[in-house]
Amino acid sequence: MGTLSIALAVLAGLALVLYLAVYSYGRFARHEQGAPSVSLDVSEGRTVLDVAIAPLLERHPGETGLQLLSGNLHAFAVRAAAARNAGRSLDLQYYYWKDDLTGRLLANEVLMAADRGVRVRLLLDDVNVNGRDANYCALDAHPNIEVRLFNPCRSRDGPFRRGLEMLLRYYSVVRRMHNKAWIVDGRLAIVGGRNIGDAYFDAAEASNFRDMDVLMVGPAVQQTEAIFDAYWNSSVVIPIKILAGSRRGNLPKLRQTLQASPSHAAAIPYLGRVLEEEDVQDMLAGIQKLHWTASARVVSDPPEKAFDGKRENWLIKAIMPAVASARSRVEIVSPYFIPGEDGANILLDLVAKGVSVSVLTNSLAATDVSAVHGAYARYRKRLIEGGIRLFELRPREAKQDISLFGSSGASLHTKAFVVDDRTGFVGSFNFDPRSASLNTEMGIMFDHAELAREVQAVFAQEMSPRRSYRVVLGNGVIGWEDGPVGAAKLLGAEPEASLRRRMIAMLVGLLPIEEQL
Repeated sequence: MGTLSIALAVLAGLALVLYLAVYSYGRFARHEQGAPSVSLDVSEGRTVLDVAIAPLLERHPGETGLQLLSGNLHAFAVRAAAARNAGRSLDLQYYYWKDDLTGRLLANEVLMAADRGVRVRLLLDDVNVNGRDANYCALDAHPNIEVRLFNPCRSRDGPFRRGLEMLLRYYSVVRRMHNKAWIVDGRLAIVGGRNIGDAYFDAAEASNFRDMDVLMVGPAVQQTEAIFDAYWNSSVVIPIKILAGSRRGNLPKLRQTLQASPSHAAAIPYLGRVLEEEDVQDMLAGIQKLHWTASARVVSDPPEKAFDGKRENWLIKAIMPAVASARSRVEIVSPYFIPGEDGANILLDLVAKGVSVSVLTNSLAATDVSAVHGAYARYRKRLIEGGIRLFELRPREAKQDISLFGSSGASLHTKAFVVDDRTGFVGSFNFDPRSASLNTEMGIMFDHAELAREVQAVFAQEMSPRRSYRVVLGNGVIGWEDGPVGAAKLLGAEPEASLRRRMIAMLVGLLPIEEQL
């Protein structure tokens, strides 16, 4: 047998193994779904949130009330208060729930709600659950809590078996659920860019994210619930108790850990800081101060995107037409910005038509994913030459004070845009190939000038010389303006980025892997 024949036989064998791995997993997933369940009826409800919100909806029939959550402490306080006031249900959908200070504090609120009789459905992407099955099995052991995982690995024991499965199922394993939703009593929902963890709520020691969510009441909450139900009951979601088999978590032990979290040495100053920002009961008063509009709609990829299914209803089909329809101004904030040829052409065509286009993303020194920066850097020169105003967030503010936990670092995590000073989007969607084609994403779209101005005010702060560099071209060379307009110094070579980061970005920029980033 010749060398070519051997090589072809090996490739055929490998293809068969890969096919069998995917086929076997597909059969497993189809036969191991949990019992169907849907959001609970709110029509006869008398929970605290029912009493607070129902009268508002009567005064604004057919409209959704929206409130921007841009401050990290405020975002934590609202989630904690909403869970504490829950009387019927908590439906929580997240890409990442970290086992850190704020992750435990919010998990404790969820557990206390379940103890009061609240039904809790917790849906997490499996990629970040690895190694923490015991905690989630413990929560699942509570009679009022069920935990399910999106696109999970069947192998739960040891890195070798899990790694082998991920290798054999690579094409499907790279498809993750990036959605973020916090839904309480079917009355209130929070959708946006924040996962659950210290860096999203100003409690991290090294660096905290700048991020954005929107709190909603009204019809958009029902839309969010419908999206949650579609994921919860999809064939790509499996209950953790099925994956865990005979293994069971220790709920009493977890309860003890979570109940102790508010009195932890780090929690006391943090919670004091939160209370200075907003007492948890202030959330109910805040609900009275909403932007009301009939235009709000929650948009999402379908869960079947994990199977690379029909693309007609993918989220990008809703987002890009809104951007392309701009007549005067487009402002985009995305921590990971890889526009691709099609996206770059859309933005450049807008500039050619006289539309002002501004983009803010992370600098190499600020990003938490250096590899993405390498792919983005390939587009910088072309975008700037085409007239796009490009900004990159500094890793720390100029003359910034150190935070309570010693952090002066910052990284952008907001995913939002505003078109023509009134149409907006806030969600989980990054302007990159992964969000467009691999991950499932969601967000809230609206047409409301006042709310758009609030989002733009945050954009203006983040794009200011104090917080960001303006990326410019001088004699065909990329440079970074450092300082106020008219008095800025011109910096080179990816300011404040380490040699290691520069090398990673440069290497990735040479590799044909943009579609995986």
